[in-house]
Amino acid sequence: MRDLTRIAFFGGIYSNHYALQAALQIARAKGVDAIWALGDFGAFGPHPDRSIEILRGAEIPAIQGNYEESLSSGAEDCHCGYTDPRDNHYAQLSYDYTKANTKAEYRQWMGTLPTSARIELGNKRLRLCHGSPRRINEFLWKSNTSTPFVERMLRDEDADLIVCTHTGIHWDRLGPDGRGIVNVGALGRPANDGHTHVWFTILESGPAGLRVEHVPVEYDHRRLALEMADEGLPAEFIETIETGWWTTCLEILPAKERAAGRY
Repeated sequence: MRDLTRIAFFGGIYSNHYALQAALQIARAKGVDAIWALGDFGAFGPHPDRSIEILRGAEIPAIQGNYEESLSSGAEDCHCGYTDPRDNHYAQLSYDYTKANTKAEYRQWMGTLPTSARIELGNKRLRLCHGSPRRINEFLWKSNTSTPFVERMLRDEDADLIVCTHTGIHWDRLGPDGRGIVNVGALGRPANDGHTHVWFTILESGPAGLRVEHVPVEYDHRRLALEMADEGLPAEFIETIETGWWTTCLEILPAKERAAGRY
């Protein structure tokens, strides 16, 4: 197998099959050596099976997110990690819809996926996870994830780089040696920035060291919004797709990240 020097990472697809198709085209056009999906294929959007069919058809390696863990085990909720009643209300609506519209075959397949992975990129050892290496639904935010915390996590995991998702907002923090943490963001919904595009991340190893590229993805968000409405998904979810501003999952945001949004 050839050495990998350029890898794309998809986080939080959330049933956004239009964005997933667009991201695949972009990643391939950019000449990546591999693509990984970091979990939460369903949730939020319509027709969850469509995203799974795309992932499996493209033979993309993947790990479980909290959604895959919950769906494959028959859990009653998504184990998303929210604490606020309003957030949990919308999370339950999302989970119930996804569970009802995901084939048993696909739920079984989800249970065969690993909960994490270790790969190499150039001379860097990567630990892939959904939330964090400690917990599948842990939220790692830029504003409250300190450098000493990251350094301790790297030591504990015997890794050079933690690659995660779950929060829905992309960010990275690397030291001068190229070691650190990268949150790859989410393909399924905008990053609470007032723009309708979504994001994935490419990591590249080269002579100058490790390069992180957060890649915007334009897709047919209006068509997705229409499908969401046809499926009876909450108007709050549709507003986020149409405006780029989060209307749910807000209470989990730290003060700095929430202040950057509209609500």
